[in-house]
Amino acid sequence: MTTHSPFPGFDPYLERYWGDVHHRLIQYSSDALQASLPADLVARVEERVYVENEGERLRSIAPDVFVTEWTPSALAAGRVATADMTVAPSVICHIQHDPLTEGFIEIRDADGDEVITVIEFLSPANKVSGEGMRQYRQKQAQELQSNASLVEIDLIRSGQRVFAVDEEVIPAEWRRGALACVSRAQRKENPEVFAFPLRSRLLALPIPLRPNEKPVLLDLQAIFDECYQKGRYARTDYRADPVPPLTGDDAAWADQLLKAAGRR
Repeated sequence: MTTHSPFPGFDPYLERYWGDVHHRLIQYSSDALQASLPADLVARVEERVYVENEGERLRSIAPDVFVTEWTPSALAAGRVATADMTVAPSVICHIQHDPLTEGFIEIRDADGDEVITVIEFLSPANKVSGEGMRQYRQKQAQELQSNASLVEIDLIRSGQRVFAVDEEVIPAEWRRGALACVSRAQRKENPEVFAFPLRSRLLALPIPLRPNEKPVLLDLQAIFDECYQKGRYARTDYRADPVPPLTGDDAAWADQLLKAAGRR
């Protein structure tokens, strides 16, 4: 079985495994950048933590881990009879909602604490109304007011765009595919949007550094290929639709592609 995705660029079937894919994209991107950065800069993987309430969990597309404890109630010891009927056994459940963590990359001055560039791979939780989106928007606002550049990479189709630029200014034909938004430190008022169409390979994304420094290129296709291979996603079942499903011409194109690759 091939270790490469049957799709030429980002594989839409991997969105259902986003927790693992997200971590891999961040770590492999950080490793790739580290090899290209000037000697006095360093790429670091950082995390933010938040807790969703139950309603937000129900709306979230990403899977969550629930840790539960339970203690038998007095009724659970056996069938308890009353004057009129027998009461069914029960248990008292205590559900613990573990905090969710999301990673991102910071390029920093290796000799100090100055943040040069922040790189975000957006997750479904960032794109659905709730605590994840609120915290992302708050951090986004802070970064846009700072002296650091902000790079936002959105490879997933679910949820709403939360870029530093309104979606209305993005060409309509680009909106169905993956996008990246680069807000350079010296011209935050003119963010640059990069398109990664579903039917094309992921191209390199320029990552800005300090003023008068040449950007370093992040080879997104190489990063995704590494995720696919090391995550053993060649075992993915392509017989069903991806989540969320493709529609229209994209669905017909994907069906032909997968049949040609012998995956359907």
